[in-house]
Amino acid sequence: MLNKKYHLVRSIFFNFGNQYLGIRQMKTLQFREALREAMTEEMQSDDRVFLMGEEVAEYNGAYKVSQGMLEEFGPDRVIDTPIAELGFAGIGVGAAMNGLRPIIEFMTFNFSLVAIDQVINSAAKMLSMSGGQFGAPMVFRGPTASAGQLGAQHSQAFDNWYANTPGLKVIVPSNPADAKGLLKSAIRDDDPVIFMESEQMYGDKGEVPEGEYVIPIGSAKVVKQGTDVTLVSFGKIMKVAITAVEELAKEGINAELIDLRTIRPIDYATVIESMKKTNRMVILEEAWPLGNISTDLTYTVQRNAFDYLDAPIRRINTKDTPLAYAPTLVEAWLPNVKDVVEAVKGAMYVK
Repeated sequence: MLNKKYHLVRSIFFNFGNQYLGIRQMKTLQFREALREAMTEEMQSDDRVFLMGEEVAEYNGAYKVSQGMLEEFGPDRVIDTPIAELGFAGIGVGAAMNGLRPIIEFMTFNFSLVAIDQVINSAAKMLSMSGGQFGAPMVFRGPTASAGQLGAQHSQAFDNWYANTPGLKVIVPSNPADAKGLLKSAIRDDDPVIFMESEQMYGDKGEVPEGEYVIPIGSAKVVKQGTDVTLVSFGKIMKVAITAVEELAKEGINAELIDLRTIRPIDYATVIESMKKTNRMVILEEAWPLGNISTDLTYTVQRNAFDYLDAPIRRINTKDTPLAYAPTLVEAWLPNVKDVVEAVKGAMYVK
């Protein structure tokens, strides 16, 4: 079993060495493959790590994220569970308190509501309630938000719900490279981490660095430099943001694009510094309008950098209703490229 100091030294050596020498090799992976690599590498190097959830073993995962892992690690470390989220989430918390590092997979975070007592009242609070005697170093992962015609009970974004909870860290990656680097960091972290994906991203392909690498939790990424407006987003809806930035460029608007990646903790510094440069901000989030991440960002930016704003911050969210099943209503409910372009132009007072 490799200890944490070895992990840290190894990560620093590889990351610094590859960046300094410029020899980082890349490969193309699907989002699901990047997650699988992260879990597999961490399970190979640390025998305290195990995966547990519905259909993760014999069926190779509901979305084939854990394909082949049962064969490699056996049924003691890749564990199928009954349809009982409260039960296996509680088992995971107890295992984490006793020195293991479980990865608990929810088939969807909509089903995590059944287990929310264990997540919020046990995992998140254990270190505080025990006076530092017991922690819960574990990862709860699975898909969040809408994924097409799945109906109202399977199409909800609970990212901001969990980000509202002290004691949890919350990660929502938008691409395979970030997914792998952040999941490895999450598995090694000593706090409970909520790691949120999307059914509509598992087949997405992207370049992922070869070899060992991790991405620090709490660090946003400037995806594109710009001068006219700061556009902030995270998760699956980043696809809309990227396309919107391309459309804006055709009209001569140079938008800076930031991917938060982590929404607890939030990298406020990167966002604020960007806004100080562009003097305008638009936030795109797949969530209901009330009490979400974009609400918090809007307050924090204006509270700390109000004098730099040349226009009110604009937020783009989903419609304030449950998501319907009809495809026309799904389309109308979700933010789209046109919404983003119009919001940016409004912030710039451009018709």
